[in-house]
Amino acid sequence: MSPFLRIGFSNFEIDPGLAYYEEVLNPYCAVYMKEAIDTDKGQVYKQKKPTMYPPWSTTFDAHVHPGRIMHVMVKDRTAELKSEATVALDSLAVRCKKENGKLEIWLEMKPQGRMLMEARYYLEKSDAAGQPGADPESERGRDGLFTLHQRRGAIKQAKVHVVKCHEFSATFFPQPTFCSVCKEFVWGLNKQGYQCRQCNAAIHKKCIDKVIAKCTGSAVNSKETMIHKERFKIDMPHRFRVYNYKSPTFCQHCGTLLWGLAKQGLKCEECSMNIHHKCQKKVANLCGVNQKLMAEALAVIESQQQARTTKESEIIGREGPVGVGQPGVVRAPSGLNVTSTPANKDPMGVLWEGPADVSRSSPEEVPEEPLYAVPKKDHQKFHIDDFILHKMLGKGSFGKVFLAELKRSRKYFAVKALKKDVVLMDDDVECTLVERRVLSLAWENPFLTHLYCTFQTKENLFFVMEYLNGGDLMFHIQSCHKFDLHRATFYAAEIICGLQFLHSKGIIYRDLKLDNVLLDSDGHIKIADFGMCKENMQEDSRTSTFCGTPDYIAPEILLGQKYNSSVDWWSFGVLLYEMLIGQSPFHGRDEEELFQSIRTDTPVYPNWLTKAARDLMVKLFVREPEERLGVKGSIRQHSFFSSIDWVALEQRQVAPPFRPTLTSPSDCSNFDKEFINEKPRLSCADRTLINSVDQTMFRNFSFVNPGMARLAAR
Repeated sequence: MSPFLRIGFSNFEIDPGLAYYEEVLNPYCAVYMKEAIDTDKGQVYKQKKPTMYPPWSTTFDAHVHPGRIMHVMVKDRTAELKSEATVALDSLAVRCKKENGKLEIWLEMKPQGRMLMEARYYLEKSDAAGQPGADPESERGRDGLFTLHQRRGAIKQAKVHVVKCHEFSATFFPQPTFCSVCKEFVWGLNKQGYQCRQCNAAIHKKCIDKVIAKCTGSAVNSKETMIHKERFKIDMPHRFRVYNYKSPTFCQHCGTLLWGLAKQGLKCEECSMNIHHKCQKKVANLCGVNQKLMAEALAVIESQQQARTTKESEIIGREGPVGVGQPGVVRAPSGLNVTSTPANKDPMGVLWEGPADVSRSSPEEVPEEPLYAVPKKDHQKFHIDDFILHKMLGKGSFGKVFLAELKRSRKYFAVKALKKDVVLMDDDVECTLVERRVLSLAWENPFLTHLYCTFQTKENLFFVMEYLNGGDLMFHIQSCHKFDLHRATFYAAEIICGLQFLHSKGIIYRDLKLDNVLLDSDGHIKIADFGMCKENMQEDSRTSTFCGTPDYIAPEILLGQKYNSSVDWWSFGVLLYEMLIGQSPFHGRDEEELFQSIRTDTPVYPNWLTKAARDLMVKLFVREPEERLGVKGSIRQHSFFSSIDWVALEQRQVAPPFRPTLTSPSDCSNFDKEFINEKPRLSCADRTLINSVDQTMFRNFSFVNPGMARLAAR
C-alpha cells in the first residue's frame, strides 16, 4: 500500500497592519516537491518533479516518502511578494491520521502571512490489477494505467480582455476598491471588476469600453503608442508630490486604500489625483482628463461618422438594384429576396426575444412560408414555475441539471440551471451565450443535443433541452470496463458525424470526453455541453485559449501554440482509446506529470488490439497538428470504419449495438446515484450579490424554439 496526501490551499492572509499589505495583488502559489539525498556534504534536498502551480481551492496529490518535503511559496503578480514555508510530508501524514484522515490548518509563512491548507490521507494499492473489476487482458498492471472510475472536470484559462494594450481579467478585490475610470466604488462580491495584469489599473466591467489610455506597463515606447499620442494629442504628465492624508483615501489608479500613518501616497498638484507610491510609474499621462466623459464624447463622434457613412451608402444604393450576393440578403423559398435581421432571427426558424423587422419589397410579395419565423408579441414564454423538477441528474460549480416535466404537456426535459453570480464571477457570460447559440444550431444535426428554449430569472439562466435518458458513456463504461469493438466503432462513427458538422459551421468543440457523449432511448449518441466551444473558426483561423479536460487536452494547447479543429481530433483519439481499452492513454500522478506525458509519451497498445484500431489511434496521436488524421486525410475512409455505411448512419438508420434499459420516459436509472438521491432544488443565491449583478449582460439570452411553442400550446 502506497500512502499519499490530497492537498489544497484555499486562502492566503497577510497582516493588514503592515504597509506591505497593499501591494499583494492576485497572489498565487508554487509548490516544489523535494527529495532528501545523502551527499559527501551531508543531506541535501533536490527537486526532481516539475514545479506545480495549483489554483486556489483545488487539490493535488503528493505521495509520502521518507525525507520528502513540500516547499510552498506564495507570490503576487508584481513578483515583490515572496512568502514561503516548508512542510515534511511524513509529519503531515502522521497529523492527518491522528485527525481521522483529514486535517485543516493555517500554515505560517515567512517573512509574513499565513495560508489555509487542507490535507487528506489516502492509501493507494500499488498493484492496479488488484482493483475491483480488473481485467488481465487489458494489461492494467503496467505503470501509470488506471481504470476510468471518476469524472474529470474541464478547466479554462482566465479570459483576458485586451483594450488599449491593457490585459484586463476578472478579479476579486479583497478590500474596498474604486474604478480608475469613473471613480465610483466597484460594488459586489466575488470577481466584481477587471484589473490589468500589466499596470494593475482597476475598473468596473461596465467601464471597459471607456478606457482611453494606453497601458503603461506594455509597449510604452512602441511605434503604435507614439502614433496614438500624436493622433489624440493626449500627453499630459502629472506633477506628483508626496502627501500626508488625514482621512482614508483611495488610490485612483489601482483603486485600493492608501495605507499608513504619514506620507501614504502621492497627490498631483494640478488635478489632485491620489495614488500609491508604487503606482506612479504605471499612471498614464492624462492629467486633468476625464476618461469617462472623453470616451462618451468619442463614442458620439464615432456614431455620427457611422450615420454619415450609412446615409452615403443608402444614396449610392438607390442608383442600382441590390444584389442577392450582398451581405444581409438571402433568397426565400419562393425566390424573393428577404433582408435578414440577425439580431432576432435564426436560419433554423427559432423565435428570438426582441423586436423583428422583416423588410420586403411590397405587401403582395410575402411568401406563404417565410424563410424566418417572426416572433409575435403573444408568443409563448417560459418560466421555471412551468416545470416540475423531479430529479437532479448532475451538479457542478456552474449549477445543476434537472429532470423536469412541463406541466401543461406532461413531456420530460433536461433543464440546466446556471447561477448568474458564478457565470459573472468566472467571466463566462460570452461562453454561456456561445453555448446557447451552438445548442440552437444543433437542430440541424441528429448527433447533437437539441435545445427547446432558454429563459432566465434574476438569479439563474435556464436551458431546456431534450431529456436523453440513456445516460452518458462514462456511466456505461464504468459498468463494463470497456466496450467491444463493434460498439466502440458505432459510437466513434456517430461522434465523427457530430464533430464534422460542428467543424463545417466553424465551431471547435474543445471538450470531447466520455462524460459529454450521451445516449438516447434507442442507443444513438448525442454530443452535449457546448460551453467550451469556439465560434467563427474558419480554415485559416486560429485561437490560443488554454482549456479542456486535462486527460484530453492536445499537446499544441499545452505548448501555448495557436490551434484549430486539430485539438478535437486529438481528444477523439483519447476517447476512442478509452472506449476500446478502458484506460487513459496518458497518465501522471498529478496534472504536471499528466501534461508532460501528453507532450512526450507514446501510448501503450495491448497485443489483442486490432491492427486497424492501432493504426487509427497512432494517426490521431500525431503531435504535429497539420499531419493529424481528421485534419489531413479522410478519417471516414480509414480501414477501422470499413464496416460503416456512412449514408445510412447519418440518417440514423443503422441499429445501435446497445439499447439502454428503460422502464418509462422519466427513467433516470442510467445516471449516477449520488445525484439522483439529492433533493432537486435550485441553489440559493446571496441577495446582496444578486442585487449587484448587471442584468444587461444577459439581455440576449432568451429564446423559444417553435417546437417548444407547439408543445406548450397543447
